[in-house]
Amino acid sequence: MSMTSTAHASGLSLGQAQAAAEALARALPTGAPLTPLLSQGSDVQDAARAVVATFVGAVSADLAVVLLEAPQLVDEGADGAPVVALQDVLQPALEAASDTLGAGVLDDARPDDASELFADPATSVFALSGLSGVAGWFAVRGRASVAERTGNSALGGKLARISNVEMALTVEIGRTRMAVRDVLAMEPGAVIELDRSAGSPADVLLNGRLIAHGEIVVVDQDYAVRITKILDTAEDLD
Repeated sequence: MSMTSTAHASGLSLGQAQAAAEALARALPTGAPLTPLLSQGSDVQDAARAVVATFVGAVSADLAVVLLEAPQLVDEGADGAPVVALQDVLQPALEAASDTLGAGVLDDARPDDASELFADPATSVFALSGLSGVAGWFAVRGRASVAERTGNSALGGKLARISNVEMALTVEIGRTRMAVRDVLAMEPGAVIELDRSAGSPADVLLNGRLIAHGEIVVVDQDYAVRITKILDTAEDLD
């Protein structure tokens, strides 16, 4: 009961967490199907070797996944380094989980210590169970908005204090999905088709969060983006 009420208080219901866990389990490249079972953070092993990502949208959340055995397609190259990083392999599964939360943006998955996330009482933790036992764990924790955390929607004065802080602004013209074998087979001159037609607006992201649409222009022989629409509400992310 406490787990359900805590998750709801942070903007994420237990039902939403369960749906995210099921979507992630279906997308994991583990070969054998996995079933997410509600568990306790204290049961998790190797939380320090998790792959984590943050979703920002109408419902924001922190996500983390731990696999006891890395997928076989993460092979080592000649120098001993992995040809494909584990976070890249798990990115589609984390995206599948975040898709159940509605419109929003998931940042790039990254390896990190998720011990605090798994131990937080506000986190919904799921054991990823297969035929041979537990293969890993998934954690998802809702994130309250700034106004909810502070109890104050008039944040102009507080935001002014950080107005000079620099943040990463990214312009994205499209994405695509490719099999690992196709990526490794790429050579100079190869053409990669994106999921966006010519003339479609580019996405403007601030620290990974979609904030505007724009069109690509050239200014003094440099690429630039002309903003055509500012997304200032969660509904604009649809």
